[in-house]
Amino acid sequence: MTAMAVREVPSNERLARRLPWQAPARASAPRRTAGRWLARLFAGTLVLLSFAATTVRAAEPAGEAAGDAQQALHQLLDAQWEWQLAQFPEQATTLGEHRYDDQVTDLSAAAVAARRAHHRELLSSIRSIDRAQLQGEDRLSWDILAFNAELDVRADELLLSVPGGADAPWSADDSPLRISQMAGPQLSLPQLVRATRFGDQSDYQHYLARLQGLPQYLQQLQAQLDAGRLAGWMPPRVALERLPGEFSSLLNTELAHHPLYAPLLAFPDQIPQAARTDLQVQAQRILREAVIPTLQGLRDYLAGTWVPAASQSLGATQLPHGEAYYAWSLQRYNTTRRTAQQIHELGLKEVARLDREMLAVMKEAGFAGTLAQFRDFLRTDARFRFASAEEELVAFRDIAKRVDPQLPKLFVELPRLPYGVRAMSPEEGNNAPHYIRGALDGSRAGYFEANVNNLAAWPRWTMDVLFLHEAVPGHHLQVARAQELAGLPKIRRAYFNSGYGEGWALYAEGLGKELGLYADPYARFGRLSLEAHRASRLVVDTGLHAMGWSREQAIDYLVEHAQLERGFAEAEVDRYLVMPGQATAYKLGELHILALRERARAALGPRFDIRRFHNAVIDHGALPLTVLDGVIDEWIETERTRPAS
Repeated sequence: MTAMAVREVPSNERLARRLPWQAPARASAPRRTAGRWLARLFAGTLVLLSFAATTVRAAEPAGEAAGDAQQALHQLLDAQWEWQLAQFPEQATTLGEHRYDDQVTDLSAAAVAARRAHHRELLSSIRSIDRAQLQGEDRLSWDILAFNAELDVRADELLLSVPGGADAPWSADDSPLRISQMAGPQLSLPQLVRATRFGDQSDYQHYLARLQGLPQYLQQLQAQLDAGRLAGWMPPRVALERLPGEFSSLLNTELAHHPLYAPLLAFPDQIPQAARTDLQVQAQRILREAVIPTLQGLRDYLAGTWVPAASQSLGATQLPHGEAYYAWSLQRYNTTRRTAQQIHELGLKEVARLDREMLAVMKEAGFAGTLAQFRDFLRTDARFRFASAEEELVAFRDIAKRVDPQLPKLFVELPRLPYGVRAMSPEEGNNAPHYIRGALDGSRAGYFEANVNNLAAWPRWTMDVLFLHEAVPGHHLQVARAQELAGLPKIRRAYFNSGYGEGWALYAEGLGKELGLYADPYARFGRLSLEAHRASRLVVDTGLHAMGWSREQAIDYLVEHAQLERGFAEAEVDRYLVMPGQATAYKLGELHILALRERARAALGPRFDIRRFHNAVIDHGALPLTVLDGVIDEWIETERTRPAS
């Protein structure tokens, strides 16, 4: 399962999610032939998924068997949580678990093989627990564990079946595609520093130990990438052009401006001056003598060897066993069973609907012309532009002050964890704004990170919808609520998947009117244009990876139908190229939640309460969408018999 910094660009989707540059550990799996793997993949609907599609309600488990199943499940959940923290120390830090702050992830071949073995053992352990003997949240925990463990084993077998893959240091947690312009140490290392605790001298010593471990980690990462190069498992070259340049801040020998030295520029009052000086000297030595040279070596390898060897083709289906990989990736991200063709056709239908609605709002604004002309007007008129980064951040914070008091209209219970608004790092360039989750124990707030690197790309009329998606009632509200569900095991409270999480955030964009936003046609057009953006992703992702679309064709489609500025459309297409399937999660998830809402409204009639429905969706933490179906079906039945308030 996956716990994560929620971004527009998530990485792995797993029960306790890792940062994009992290990886786990295992013992090698038995080899399978490619034919056997492909036959297994397309043999039909997985039994585990049919389990997940059932409702939570079941006959009351009775007696000793139920108690044994519950105990075995709880032990498995706790063990898996501890395994994930130990395997991915950086992830533990991000979640506020500080026992591993002095460590980095082991990417050695032995560690990767051990992770593959763990995936198989975990799936076997899940299957040994009788699901019929579980109820309520325990049954949901079984469903989530099973869903993700099955995906992991499938991914391991796929990678092993690639020519040369049997001996490569790859697993479901260790992808040969793990670095790109969207993910890698050039982005996640500065972000990790922001998540690290620096409260006393021991915290600094742990941080120095982590810095000392970075060179080996980076060398192991390069070995994983090179194995992918030799096997032909490479991202499209055209999407990677800016990757080497993203390392510039990490190569800065002026340490006062180096993101990894930033914690050494200011200390808590209780650390004596002599200790501060000693810590600074140690950090300077480690960075100058070990970390920066190794980062330079990785950057040079990427620029001189890896990027030039990247694929000239675009689609994931062009990779070895690419059709199987893309089918797996779609399910991993959007957690449904839809095929690429079904997703593409749904996207075309949604885009046509939104084109009509945007035209209507354009006319409401009194603009005479085409959508393209209206888009150009909105992009170029000075009234919609920010003059500075600070002006943009202040405007977002003002929205927060207006929205927060309105949230009780739509929710019975709200999370307590606060959130802030801050600028995303310069290294991220033209990437999309995103949310960074807070600590699991509430010791660190969540943050909406706004893109102030390109003020022209994010005009004022996009503000309402961006805030609703990334902050509240979108990512922050959902993630923080999950983290505070004390009755759930930690592994559930930290879990995230894109189909649910991004689907909820897009659904949240539709709640703006009730929260006092979308007050003028320009803001309403912003909402529709971002929804059209997500609908267009269904078309473009599948077009690129399954239907032979060119990069220019995909860019033109986003400019025409999603009203994107061309530079951002190019960055978006390059994102889809290196993260096959992820972009389909938003719209599929939103449509799924909307369908469940209408199902509940139709079934309950006047008893339907939107506040209670919203909490029913978010009060179990993130769920695969196939599992969410059963949760809402059971909630409907409960609501039918609930005494009137």
